Amino acid sequence: MCILSAGSAAAAVVVVVVDVVAVLIAVVVVVVVGVVVVVIDVVAVVFFISVEVVVVEVVVEVVALTVSVAIVVAIEEAVVAVVAVVAVVAAAVAAVVVAAVAVAAVIVAVVVGGGVVDAVVIKVVVLQK
Repeated sequence: MCILSAGSAAAAVVVVVVDVVAVLIAVVVVVVVGVVVVVIDVVAVVFFISVEVVVVEVVVEVVALTVSVAIVVAIEEAVVAVVAVVAVVAAAVAAVVVAAVAVAAVIVAVVVGGGVVDAVVIKVVVLQK
């Protein structure tokens, strides 16, 4: 149970950290696009270009937003997959630890009982979400 709790806490921390990183990446993409749009505006003013620049700006902004959303979604999906694998591994480790404890308990009972296990009932419960 402690292993699963620690694994769940670690997974939650990883999800939060990756979400923060994904948002930061999206912000960087939007800032870069903002700079590109400003450069396009300056060039348009200098060279007296009007309609085409507006179309290019809209296309650039739409592409940037689409890319930033796609990046965030892809990172979050990857994190969910990793967290699922971590949960499965944590459950497997917990099962192995519980089984090892059960075997150790039987060995101790046999040794202490002089080779006779009187009334030893070992119940192993593996909790999984």
